[in-house]
Amino acid sequence: MADVLIVDNDKSARKDLKSIIEDSKFSFLSIYEASTSQRGMILLKQNRPTILIVDISLPDIDGIKLGRSALQLYPDLPVIVVTQLKMFEFVQEAINSGFSAYLLKPLSKNELLDTFERILPQGLNKEINQTINGKSHFSSDLKNPIESAIQFIQMNYSYALTLKEVANQVYLSPSYFSRLFKEEVGMTFVEYLSFVRVQKAKTLLRVSSLPIEIIANNTGFSNASYFATAFKKMVGKTPREYREQFHFEE
Repeated sequence: MADVLIVDNDKSARKDLKSIIEDSKFSFLSIYEASTSQRGMILLKQNRPTILIVDISLPDIDGIKLGRSALQLYPDLPVIVVTQLKMFEFVQEAINSGFSAYLLKPLSKNELLDTFERILPQGLNKEINQTINGKSHFSSDLKNPIESAIQFIQMNYSYALTLKEVANQVYLSPSYFSRLFKEEVGMTFVEYLSFVRVQKAKTLLRVSSLPIEIIANNTGFSNASYFATAFKKMVGKTPREYREQFHFEE
């Protein structure tokens, strides 16, 4: 899913970031915003973005900790730290945490886009490949069953997944898993699975010329008709309308 999640409590800074991205060749990226680590973590679990941009100074948990938590969920997620604090200890901490970049505010447009150029293709290619490859190897973390379930869904959404199958993957009864999933994610299992599939389809509609029927099949929908219905319900446009709008905007 080609998305950017920006976590920064400075509304003006988020606006500047969005403007840079939307006025660049990376305008196909969907952008999600959060002003706190707590909200950022919810969006992180719901969307599994391609890039996470996080400010160090957040009102609840600092951005370094949020970035580390994000990498525990998604080890290959590129994390960009932004801050007004030019302090070596933060740079060192960011490097040691495995983050992809450390950028100073006010952000340089060229520096941000160069960073995207370096880290985006790899992430984007991985997203597209996952819609075509077979079921991925999976090891459940029994201490974090819902996070494990999310990872399993993200890796295998193109298959006919059932609640029971995913519950079995994390060693929970279907009824308990269903209740716990809704509490932690804010969506039912079926809602989240459909959400993931539609988001993945949006990426393929934006960045590929694959026929809609093929995209429907590659993202786990049983047929193109059901795909179109689910897509329009969630996005407000049919897949064809969505693709045409994007191409028109370009």
